[in-house]
Order: sequence, then C-alpha cells, then structure tokens
Amino acid sequence: MTAQTGQSAGNAARWVIVVMVFIAIMLNYVDRQILALLKPTLEQVFHWSDQDYANMGTVFQLATAFAFLGTGWFLDRVGLRVGFALGVLVWSLAGMAHAFATNVAGFFGARIVLGVAESIGTPAGVKSAATYFDHRERQIALGIGNTAPNIGAILTPLFIPALAVAFGWQSAFVLAGGLGVAWVIVWFAIRVQPVAIDAVAPARVSWLSVLRSRETLAIALAKVLSDQVWFFMLLWLPDLFHRLFGLPQGTLGLPIALVYLLAAFGSISGGVVPSRLMAAGWSVNRARKTAMLGYALLVLPVVFVQSLTSPWSAALLLGLVLFAHQGFSTNVFGLVTDITPARTVGTRIGIAAFCGNLCSIGMIQFQAYALAHGWGYAPALAICAGSYLAALGVIQLLIPRIEPIDASERGIALAH
Repeated sequence: MTAQTGQSAGNAARWVIVVMVFIAIMLNYVDRQILALLKPTLEQVFHWSDQDYANMGTVFQLATAFAFLGTGWFLDRVGLRVGFALGVLVWSLAGMAHAFATNVAGFFGARIVLGVAESIGTPAGVKSAATYFDHRERQIALGIGNTAPNIGAILTPLFIPALAVAFGWQSAFVLAGGLGVAWVIVWFAIRVQPVAIDAVAPARVSWLSVLRSRETLAIALAKVLSDQVWFFMLLWLPDLFHRLFGLPQGTLGLPIALVYLLAAFGSISGGVVPSRLMAAGWSVNRARKTAMLGYALLVLPVVFVQSLTSPWSAALLLGLVLFAHQGFSTNVFGLVTDITPARTVGTRIGIAAFCGNLCSIGMIQFQAYALAHGWGYAPALAICAGSYLAALGVIQLLIPRIEPIDASERGIALAH
C-alpha cells in the first residue's frame, strides 16, 4: 500500500467516527425526548400535573448542567475513547430504568442519572471533530454531527407513540436504551488514527485557567442565550401543538417531525456556509460571524406562531426557527474548535454547556408559570426571537476578532 493510499484510507476511516458520534447523539435525544412525547399517556397513568412535568424537566436540566462542570474535564482527563463509551453506557441503562418506574419519584431518579450521563455527549461530539479532523474538514464534521439531535427528534415522534400504543409505554424506553448498549460494543471495536495527536490520550487540564478566560465567557453566554430556546422547544413543543391545534397523541408526532427535519438541514448548512465562505477567501472571523448573523435574523418571525391556524404552517415556521438555531449552534461549536487546543476542547465546551443547560431551567419553569397564569406561549416566544442576536452581540464584544490557533498549538500531525 502506498503512502497516498494509506492516507486516503485513513481519511475515509475518520468519517466512521462521524457516523458513530452521530448515532450516539441521536440516541441521546431519543432517550430524552421520549418523556415529552408520552406526556399525555403518562399523565393519565401517574396523574401528573403540568408542574410535575416541568419539575421533571428541571431536575433533568439541573443534573445535566452540573454534570457538565465535570464531564468535559473528565473526557479530557481519561481520554475520548473510554470517556465517551462510559457516558453512553450509563445513559442507556438510565433510559431503560424509566420503564421500571412506578411513581413520580422513580421518574425523577431515572431522569437525574440520565441527565448526568448524557452530559458527556456534547463535549464528546466537539472533541471528536477536533481530534479526528483538520480545519478544512472539521466544520463539515461538526455540521453533520449537529444534525443528530434533529434526526433523533424526527424519528422519536414517528415511532415512539406508535410503539407505545402497540407494546406499552415501557417498550419505548427499553428499546432506546438497548440500542445505546449495542453502540458501546461497536465503539470499542473501531480503531481510527487521530489528526490531533495529543487529544485522544488522557491529558492534564487546568480547569480554572479555562474557566477564567474571556473566550470561555463568550461561548458560555452564547450557549445560555441559544440553549434556552432549544430546550424550551424540546420540552414544550408537543404541548404547544396539542394546546393550539388540539392534536391527539396519534397525530402529534407528524408536524413535530417536520420541525426537526428542517432543523437537521440547519445543522448541515451551519457547516457548509462558513466553509464555503472561507474557501472563497473570507477570514474565519468574517465567515463565522456573518453566518451567525444570518441565522439570528431567521429566528425573529417565531413571535407569529400563535397567530397561525394550521399546525402545518406552524411546523414550517418553527422548523425555520430550529433550522436557524442549529446553524447558529454549529458555528458556536466551530468557534470553540477555532480557538481551543483539541486536548482541552472538552473542558471548555463542558463549562459552556453547564451554563446553557442551567440557565435553560428558567425558560422551562417560566413556561409552566405562564400556562398557569393564562399567558400561553407568547412571552416565551418573544424571548426566543431576540436570543440569537443577543448571543452574537456577546461574542462580538468579548471576541472582536476570531484568531484560529495554529497547527503546532493544536498538536496536528503534519505530513513529512
């Protein structure tokens, strides 16, 4: 085998990592979304109130948020291969545990463990892109990986309600968890040569030095402002369609699937658009921030959702919003890999994700409060509309010019 042939095989093999990360994150979102889709059924079985449901969402967000403070660092410390596998295994078992819950407390316990373990997904996905791809391919890998939540959110409403009707609600949790256990077995069977030679092995990382940096603050605030929209939609979107359009359990999943299908295209565009702009000679700073501005403007029409009379019109509008969210989010992840050595990517994105998840609790609880006081969804939708422009403003203020780190700082194995 020639050196060129070996290099081509290695390049092709790296895309296997993208597939594995994609599947893991997709299963992550299947596990977390099952509860939202089965809300009407589980409310009847366990006599939940809207506040009980909001509290379950809150405890999940709290568990995930505080876990992010350590899981990104843990991933850098023990290495991508082992750390990612442990996270997927634990969250899969926690997902299966929902099937054996007999009361609200049982669901709370399962949600806490699920939230802690699933926090490994975001830093693992970003670290995988930084580890196995150079700057020319990394943004595309991030864009593909960032479609996984949307694909999970598409498949879940299409199959989970029908599965629950046919075989009982417990079957949905057991099947999703079992697929995660199978993923772990395949992950350990794969061997791929990294590009960033210092990123796979365990590394000593100064958590406090990463925390204190201005760049971490910028990314953390951007995650706060954008994540609150994503988690609000993820938890309350089925209820919004149910309340506005009276959709029953059996048909609820179809317009929601359309929303997340459009969101998936947003993730792809979030990788393609800045890459094309950079290929045309734009600087990383100009390309990334221009793309983010475009996505932020696309979110503004979300305030008109409640004036629509058709669930399909609402699905198209909300799909545009989540298209923009995923494009924006992909560029936030890309920004992290632009300015962060691969060996510490997990720590930085973990800190930022902690902030995003923790502050999203405010939106979750606010919506329950708004429904209890007859406000509907209008106030939350107004907050969503302005969140992305605010996030971009914070990035511009704290990182006025994106200066990508060079190959020597990243530890890229250069060709000789």
